[in-house]
Amino acid sequence: MASLLRIGNSGDHTEHLWVGAIMHEMTRKRLTLGLVLFIGASGLFGCKGEAGSSAPRPIPEVQVVEITTQTVPDEPEFIGQAEASSIVEIRPQVTGIIKQRFFPEGRDVKQGDRLYEIDPVPFRAAFVSAKGRVAQAEARVVQAKQDLARVKPLLVEDAVSQKDVDDAIAEDLAARAALEAARGDLIKAKFDLDNTLIVAPVDGLIERTRYYQGRLVTAQTDLLTVIHQVDPIYVIVSAPESFLLKRRRDTLSKRIQHPGIYKLTGTIIFVDGTTYAHEGVLDFADIGLQVQTGSRQARVVFPNPDRVLLPGQFVTVRFHGVSKPNAILVPQRAVQQGPKGAVVYVVSQGNQVEVRDVKATDWQGDWWIIEEGLRAGEQVMVEGFQRVVPGAQVKPVTVASTAFKTPPSSAVGDAEQPK
Repeated sequence: MASLLRIGNSGDHTEHLWVGAIMHEMTRKRLTLGLVLFIGASGLFGCKGEAGSSAPRPIPEVQVVEITTQTVPDEPEFIGQAEASSIVEIRPQVTGIIKQRFFPEGRDVKQGDRLYEIDPVPFRAAFVSAKGRVAQAEARVVQAKQDLARVKPLLVEDAVSQKDVDDAIAEDLAARAALEAARGDLIKAKFDLDNTLIVAPVDGLIERTRYYQGRLVTAQTDLLTVIHQVDPIYVIVSAPESFLLKRRRDTLSKRIQHPGIYKLTGTIIFVDGTTYAHEGVLDFADIGLQVQTGSRQARVVFPNPDRVLLPGQFVTVRFHGVSKPNAILVPQRAVQQGPKGAVVYVVSQGNQVEVRDVKATDWQGDWWIIEEGLRAGEQVMVEGFQRVVPGAQVKPVTVASTAFKTPPSSAVGDAEQPK
């Protein structure tokens, strides 16, 4: 190129034209190549856009279950507190000095076990004296009876006066009355002597003693100790008025089947989740509401042979006996939380997704009980929520009912209370 320019600069007109022609040809070739590249790129991008718009989106698959109705147990739970079925105060029946204590404090005692002994000497003396007075009264009765028997025949012979006979009759009656009084004193003396030995009137757990050896105690006044009878044991539960009203409405509308208050049974669940081995029976309910709390109390009786339950212990009581017919259950994972509460995704007959508000009340195992919002035969989504939006077309895949656990006969919900 430098040599050509040098030739051009020499003033030769022909060579100058030749150089211009060569440069024009090179410029034309560059423009042609750029146009070809631009057209090719435009065609390539146009083909990709056309291919993307023509490919249809795949319909997402979702798992669904078909709604059915069934009868399920309605077994709500609530908190109760254990208390002794009998609280026996041990008080002395006689006034005296405590001579000995036999029981270890805070232990289990059996009916008839010895607890205390009050010094029996003065009471034994009183008993012996009372026996003597009875013997004297019996002798007087015998004498009075014999005197009366002697004077009666003499009255017929006018050997004695009527006054003598009347005095003999009065003496006989007085002797008999004295004998009854003496016998009464003997019974009292024997009672006092027997009660110098204080025994346990019931089986149970005994508290610490309030009095020890050598202490003077007063009859029927001083509290020696207390025995708590814990077998059987009571569990006291309460339910609010709102629950009672709902229970009544459900019973009258046949939404639940209630066997009656005194046919309900209960089981205990401890704070660690374990279940008590024995079943209890509801045996009493208050006739009215507690003024302070607006709730009604009921009592459940449980056997407690191993002393597992202790007075004052808080436990959860689950009632049995009430059932809910025609209940609609859905798996818990099918129930989502919407802005207004619980919702489910329903697949309609056109395989379109619909978000439905429902009223989910209790759950049974892994299943929610739906009171409002669903009907038998509808399909509810349990998987695939992240792939769909309301109104979207889906391909439902029905999950066999065996894929889910059968609901157990237990529920966590409102507190049970007798109607």
